[in-house]
Amino acid sequence: MHRIVGGTHKIDPKELVCTVLKSLPAVLLGTLLNILDGVSYGMIIFPAFGVFAGLGGMGVSMFFVSTVVAQLVYCLGGSSFAGANGSMMIEVVPFFHILASTIARDIGDSYPKEIIATTIAAFVLSSILTGLTFFLLGYLRLGVLIGFFPRHILVGCIGGVGVFLILTGLTVSTRLPSDALDPPTLETLRYFILNTHALAQWVPPFVLAVLLRLITMRWKHQLVFPIYFMIIPAVFYVIVAAARLDLGALRRDGWLFDMAEGTGGGEDRWYGFYSYLDPGLIQFTPLWTTLPIQFALLFFNILHPPLNVPALSVSLDVDIDTNKELLGHGYSNLLAGLLGTVPNYLVYVNTLLFYRVGGGTRIAGFLLAVATFILLIIGTGPIAYIPVMVVSALILVLGIDLVKEALWDTRHRVSRMEYITIVSIMVTMTAWDFVIGVLFGIVVSCFFFVVQNSQRRSIRACYTGESAISTVRRPAAHRAYIREVSKQTRVLRLQGFLFFGTIAHVEETLRNIVEDATFKRNPVRFVVVDLSLVVGVDMSAAEAFVRVQRLLAAKGVVLVFCGVTADSLCGKALSSVGILQEPSVEVFETLNDAMEWTENAYLQAWFRAQKSWATPITLPGRRDTSLSFDDTLTGSPRQMQLRDVGERTIAGENSSEPYNTLVNAFSSYHDVDQNTFKQIAPYFERFTFPDGFVLWEKNDTPDGLYIIESGILRASYKFAEHSPVIEESMVSGTLAGELSALSAMPRNARVVVEQQVVLWKLSLENMRRLEAEHPHLAQIFVQLVLKAAKVDTDILLAALATR
Repeated sequence: MHRIVGGTHKIDPKELVCTVLKSLPAVLLGTLLNILDGVSYGMIIFPAFGVFAGLGGMGVSMFFVSTVVAQLVYCLGGSSFAGANGSMMIEVVPFFHILASTIARDIGDSYPKEIIATTIAAFVLSSILTGLTFFLLGYLRLGVLIGFFPRHILVGCIGGVGVFLILTGLTVSTRLPSDALDPPTLETLRYFILNTHALAQWVPPFVLAVLLRLITMRWKHQLVFPIYFMIIPAVFYVIVAAARLDLGALRRDGWLFDMAEGTGGGEDRWYGFYSYLDPGLIQFTPLWTTLPIQFALLFFNILHPPLNVPALSVSLDVDIDTNKELLGHGYSNLLAGLLGTVPNYLVYVNTLLFYRVGGGTRIAGFLLAVATFILLIIGTGPIAYIPVMVVSALILVLGIDLVKEALWDTRHRVSRMEYITIVSIMVTMTAWDFVIGVLFGIVVSCFFFVVQNSQRRSIRACYTGESAISTVRRPAAHRAYIREVSKQTRVLRLQGFLFFGTIAHVEETLRNIVEDATFKRNPVRFVVVDLSLVVGVDMSAAEAFVRVQRLLAAKGVVLVFCGVTADSLCGKALSSVGILQEPSVEVFETLNDAMEWTENAYLQAWFRAQKSWATPITLPGRRDTSLSFDDTLTGSPRQMQLRDVGERTIAGENSSEPYNTLVNAFSSYHDVDQNTFKQIAPYFERFTFPDGFVLWEKNDTPDGLYIIESGILRASYKFAEHSPVIEESMVSGTLAGELSALSAMPRNARVVVEQQVVLWKLSLENMRRLEAEHPHLAQIFVQLVLKAAKVDTDILLAALATR
């Protein structure tokens, strides 16, 4: 009792009595709901034909055993919901019918005891499999994985169950075999429409079901549902008494359940179904053949709790652990299997109603379990006095609700393809089979998934290299040269997952780049494919890159991959088809590294052609290249463009220092005569630093600005703790530390010598001396520095924006 209360303090008898009295309304409501569910859905656990005809009472007993087991597990700590209501899984009844029909067909109608024993064993196996699965999901804390399953497939399955319940409600009301409408035929439809007696049997419960939904649209109180179904039998017996009708005649005409068709005699007791569960009569071969159906049933079972539990948590404002709830479901279903009954789960609607009338305690849950057990002990005899229309109306209400949930409630909430999937699952389940319907839904969803993702853009951006200049600081002349010749570079930024459905557009785009007419107008030297936003590449996509690479290589175009490493998922996928080992394929970790490499290749092409392979500047990053640019840069449109641009931008450099360095740094920003630079030059001091020398650290006090004559500096920016380090290379003819020197503010980066450098330094003292001795020259110089800094900053921001 101490655990039921769930507290650690001493139990006060008065408090206990008060809690019990407050729980009585909820217990009465929960008991009534269990009666309604047990009579309506327990009656149809077994099909109403063949050797299963008349086993409705036994199904009710199995329903209540499973419900009591679930209720006890939940109220004794198996659930975080103190007032959780457990019940048999009513949505799996269609699968039970398939199991029973399959077993009966395999064994043969000549062995009724074997059929029933094997069928009950199949139900027990479904409980054990469900319990083991729930337990493992909860124990391994994998409950969240079920949430990844497409919701619309479950909705379609629920809609299929709704159609099944509507058809079952019609067959129950007319007392026809449960497979009379499986599937509906013209003859059975004619019977339902044209037979007067059949109309009198199924129309009233159908009207009662629709009327209840109309009432609940106006009045949403939780007691409307149980009171409504208490009024129906009361009115029925008032009419019977007033008309002095004979109950035996009503039972023979199908208005009352004929328990003579039941299990009969002593077997009508609640434990009567155990007499059928004889291990010696179980046929294991037919049981083995039902495993595909069992797995489909299991698949359907495990989808409910991970969806119902979070929804109930939100409705009741109770914090719960989904994995703990799965463990509770595992215990309850394993125990149900060991007791020879059917699967169970926590019922969302019943629990919500139970809480709203004061049942939010474990004492209330325990009392509900006791009340349900009393119903179980009473047995199925009272079922003979329940009007058939009550049970039929209950089944029809749930069926209509599930169909409404699947078709009406989702009409504006899902896409057209998802809605088509829902409808197709319902049609397949109704016309063929529930297992086929589930499998069909998965296949259709996979197909629509491929179609929808194929329509998504895998190409995030496509532009020329002039829009993605690297962060390297270069002389103005070199930068002007690179900006123009980088039109021969195409950058393709991809995103998402590249698979057979999305790679077709990518391949077409890459092919169009070297298509003859386009290639002649806009010649291309490099195609840079950025995979930094790609999460994966399948074999079809990787092989498409192989085909494209062969086409590009035939045109003399180098394919450059970036945003990928050899040990990444994308890198492994590309390596598996051998494309990364091709001679005309390059790989870099970042887009900036790739663009830096292409820019170096363009500069090397110019200097080799003009100065006999002697490159007068040191280039940053990876400098090795096997590209065979023509030394004369003549012949093809690509080579001629390099020559023309180089002659307009780089040609004509002076060799005197520091004059040449000053000209490289500033000549493109202002038309300055030679005397201006010659007057400024004496204020600079020459320094040489080796590789690895730290020129300054972040937040150091500035000592002046530097102009690079030769070598390379690398600046590392760290703008915030969570942001990555941004690196910028600075080559000959560029400035370093200019803004912090002019503003007299701390350095904003760490600068290290990457390759031995020769620097010309304008110290703060010399800057003040220049301002005092030649104020006009100082003003011109500051303007030139600001212009160069502005361009360098723009380049850096543009490079960051393309990441």
